[in-house]
Amino acid sequence: MNNKIIIETSARHIHLSQADLETLFGKGYELTKKKDLSQPGQFACVEKVKVVGTRGEKAMSVLGPVRDYTQIELALTDARSLGLEAPVRGSGDLAGSGACKLVGPKGEVELTEGVIAAKRHIHFSPEDAKAMGIKDRQIVKVEVETNGRSLVFGDVMCRVKDTYATFMHIDTDESNAAGGPKEGTIIVD
Repeated sequence: MNNKIIIETSARHIHLSQADLETLFGKGYELTKKKDLSQPGQFACVEKVKVVGTRGEKAMSVLGPVRDYTQIELALTDARSLGLEAPVRGSGDLAGSGACKLVGPKGEVELTEGVIAAKRHIHFSPEDAKAMGIKDRQIVKVEVETNGRSLVFGDVMCRVKDTYATFMHIDTDESNAAGGPKEGTIIVD
């Protein structure tokens, strides 16, 4: 494997715990798969949930399957427009993160934490990580060349797991700043 990586833009979305899913959609409710995502076992759902902040609200897509915790991932522009705090964090690092209200067709959930702007990251299969000399939790840079918007993303977290497919994820703000890159070159210091 060379040092090229496919880059995907991850738009705002929600991961729900089973308890919060049932509060929002009803007891025993199960998510409805709309389409598979690039990460094995992950999927976009038909369901949407309204996220409410101090300045506004927005319906956001739910991703499945359910998780042990509820997490809202959005770009910093989304956070500002909704009036939400969204620290830049890795997935699952929710202690002290932003709060919001979620509204579904059957109920509401007041979250005291769970709102983040996801830290840019690369999912690696163990085979691809080994071929590139990458270790789990290693920080790298990724250079992207686009028409008039080339840049280098710093502070990119590498995550290695046997259930991952190798893709880089950035949010919509980052994608727009770089002109919608589809591929980048990993730079290891």
